[in-house]
Amino acid sequence: MGIKVSNTKNKVKKDSDFDISELLTKEITLFGKSFNTKKKEQFYSELSVLLKSGIDLKSGLELLAETQKKQHDQQLFAAMTNQLIDGSSLSEILKKDSNFSDYEFYAIKIGEQTGRLAQITAELSEFYKRKNELKREIVSALTYPVIVLCTALLVIYFMLKYVVPMFVDIFKQNNVELPGITKAIVSFAEFTEQHGLLILVLLLLIGIGSRFAAKTEVYRKITGNTLLKLPVLGNYFKKIYLAQFTQALSLLTAAKIPMVDSIDLVKNMINFYPLQSGLQKANHAVISGEKLSTAFGQNPIFDRKMIALIRVAEETNQTEFIFQKLNEQYNTQVKYQSQVISNVLNPFLTILVGLIVGVILIAMYLPMFRLSSVIG
Repeated sequence: MGIKVSNTKNKVKKDSDFDISELLTKEITLFGKSFNTKKKEQFYSELSVLLKSGIDLKSGLELLAETQKKQHDQQLFAAMTNQLIDGSSLSEILKKDSNFSDYEFYAIKIGEQTGRLAQITAELSEFYKRKNELKREIVSALTYPVIVLCTALLVIYFMLKYVVPMFVDIFKQNNVELPGITKAIVSFAEFTEQHGLLILVLLLLIGIGSRFAAKTEVYRKITGNTLLKLPVLGNYFKKIYLAQFTQALSLLTAAKIPMVDSIDLVKNMINFYPLQSGLQKANHAVISGEKLSTAFGQNPIFDRKMIALIRVAEETNQTEFIFQKLNEQYNTQVKYQSQVISNVLNPFLTILVGLIVGVILIAMYLPMFRLSSVIG
C-alpha cells in the first residue's frame, strides 16, 4: 500500500520507491485472495493517518482502493466504499465481510460511538504489527531446523533407494548372511519402496482430516492440552497465546469496552482451547461478582505474575497500563525463548541426522568385513 499524505486533504501520492526489506518480509498467501494480517496492519495504519490528517472516511477508503496492486483488494475496498455511501457504518461493513473478525467489528464500533476512530485504527494497526512480528520470530526460529530435517529426509531416502540395494546385491552374489541391523535397514527400505505411495496418501488424508477435525471442540481440547504438556515447548506456546491475549485486552480496555465484554471478545478471537476455556470460566466468575484477579487465579493457564499485576490494576484503576506492560513482558519472553529453542534445536537436529546416517553406514559397512573374509 504505502501512502504519503501531505498537509492538504486532497493530495495523496503513492510511494513507489523499491524497498528490498519489504520484499523479504512480504507475507505470501495462497491464491492472493485472503486479506491477511500483514495487509490489515497496513490498512489500519494508513486509514489512521488519513483520518488524522482530516480526510473523511469515504475519501480515505477511495484513496486506499486506488493504491491496491491486486484486483481482489481493489474490489474489496470498492465494495466497502459503496456500502458506506449506501448508509452503512464501517463497523457494519466489517461485520458483514468474512475477511474481518468480531474483534475488529467491536473495536471499530466503539471508535465510531466515541469519536475515536482514528485512534482505534492506529491501535488495531499496532495489534497486527505485533502479531506479524511474533509470527516472523516463530518462523525464523523454526526455519533452520526444518531445513535440516528436510535435508536429513532426502539423505535417508537417497541411501535407502540407491545405496542399500547395491550392497544387498553384492551380499547375495557372495552368499553372505547379513547382520541383524543390516536386515532391519533393508526391510525398512523395501517396505518404504513398496508402500511409499500408500504412506503418502495416508499422510495427506490425515492432514485433510485434521483440518476438518480442528473445528471440533474435542480435537481442540486434546491438541491444546497436549501442547501445554510438552517439555519446554509447552511453556513457549502458553506465552505466545498469553501475549496475544494481553495485547487484545489492552486494546479493548483502551477503547473503554467493559471487561466482561472484552474477555468474551478475546475468547472468540484466540483459537486456543485451554485459554478459551479459562476465559469462559473467568467471565462467568466475574459476572457472578468475583474480582478479575480472583477469577483468573482459579485457572492454571494464567500465571501468578499476571494475577498479581491484575490485582494491582484493580486497586489502582490502571487496567489498560497493566495489560500493556504484561504484553511487553510476554513478547520479550517469547522472543527470548524463540532464540533459545532455535539454538537448542539446531545442534539437536544436526546430531540426530548424524546418528541416522551413521546407523545406516554402519549397517552397510559391517557386512563388508564378513564379505572381505569370504572373498579372501
